[in-house]
Amino acid sequence: MIYSRWAFLICFAFLFLCKPISSYPTPEELSEIPQNFLNFAKKAETFDWMVRIRREIHQNPELAYQEFETSNLIKQELENMGISCKHPVAGTGLLGFVGSGQPPFVAIRADMDALAMQEMVESEYKSKNDGKMHACGHDGHVTMLLGAARILQEHHHLLKLYIRAVIRLMERAETTEEGGGGAKKMIESGSIDNVQAIFGLHNDPLVPLGQVACRPGPIAAGSGRFQAEISGKGGHAAIPQQAIDPILAASNVIVSLQQLVSRESDPLDSQVVTVAKFQGGGAFNVIPDSVAIGGTFRAFSVKSLLYLKQRIEEVIVGQAAVQRCNATVTFNNEDMPMYPPTVNDKELHKHFQRVAVDMLGFSKVTDYNPVMGGEDFSFYQERIPGYFFILGTKDEAAQERPALLHSPYYNFNEDALPVGAALHASLAVRYLIESQTGNPTGNEHRHDEL
Repeated sequence: MIYSRWAFLICFAFLFLCKPISSYPTPEELSEIPQNFLNFAKKAETFDWMVRIRREIHQNPELAYQEFETSNLIKQELENMGISCKHPVAGTGLLGFVGSGQPPFVAIRADMDALAMQEMVESEYKSKNDGKMHACGHDGHVTMLLGAARILQEHHHLLKLYIRAVIRLMERAETTEEGGGGAKKMIESGSIDNVQAIFGLHNDPLVPLGQVACRPGPIAAGSGRFQAEISGKGGHAAIPQQAIDPILAASNVIVSLQQLVSRESDPLDSQVVTVAKFQGGGAFNVIPDSVAIGGTFRAFSVKSLLYLKQRIEEVIVGQAAVQRCNATVTFNNEDMPMYPPTVNDKELHKHFQRVAVDMLGFSKVTDYNPVMGGEDFSFYQERIPGYFFILGTKDEAAQERPALLHSPYYNFNEDALPVGAALHASLAVRYLIESQTGNPTGNEHRHDEL
């Protein structure tokens, strides 16, 4: 994965809730849950606790599938709250359990891996690990999920619910967290068995603090990667007729690949093919024996994604042959699988709007334009209804343009912690109760205006 805003989500955390044991809250009481949870998350004791956890994680960043200390910290915090854990799960994963653990379940998810970058922000909690930093806000994501677990643990007696919380953090990676398909490993471990719905979020420093952005349907593209080796015959640059030039062949390949989108795809069906790797030759006067290229392809439908994959191989092999070269093409593997599109369930979109408006107000729930980056949350959505949304973390006090995700100057806005934690908890509780009563509550009359 891949691209600024979406090249990040791979660690996972889940929160599962089971059936209530007594009478349900009234519709009015249900509508008050999000604001009550937010008020609890904003209390000095809760907020300071989340800040401490977030900064400790930030100081000790770990890359994909190496988050051993991070998962140990999460385990300790859950146990401190009286939440039992299963650890590890699927590598560096962790499952925490609150309540009876009987289905049906609702899930919430977060990610915890860091990036292979040197942090440039000077602070008292700056990364202690050279060449590693939380440049995508996953330290905040983990903290908000722990905050949600604390909210639910503190309030389940008031809601007359048994609650089962499951937190699982893993990785995917295109460099670190991008591309490893942690969600797929999570599914294979059985962690979403009996789960009815799953929710996830990512922070965005361009969306104002206190706002959330969302949409039904596709929100992130499916993505794949390819690599090719184009082999010719090396020789002296002064006598090219005695060689077979793989650099020329690779250049023609790249130009032809760009035409897959411009000439073969429907202009209304957004697609991307990018060659981002070109390696070949080491001297100005030597034609090399071979050249390696690589890149990514993306689309909002599986059909389009598979078509691009087929044509990429045909173009590379065919154009290489025109230049008398041979080519071998490889795509994603088991460790770094191709990602399906991230498509939000339409009914869960309505649910999210109800909960978010009850918590934040109508004006704070905005539309979001889909992006071509990939997100492995999509693997869950292939199996169960899922919903992925954006949490605003923009620092309005900053005088200059905020540092973006994957920047060495990025720093998660801690003022967003209460909102994310309370939204996680509210989405889970409200979904579970409303799905069992068959009576959605809240601001239905405002849905179509969002």
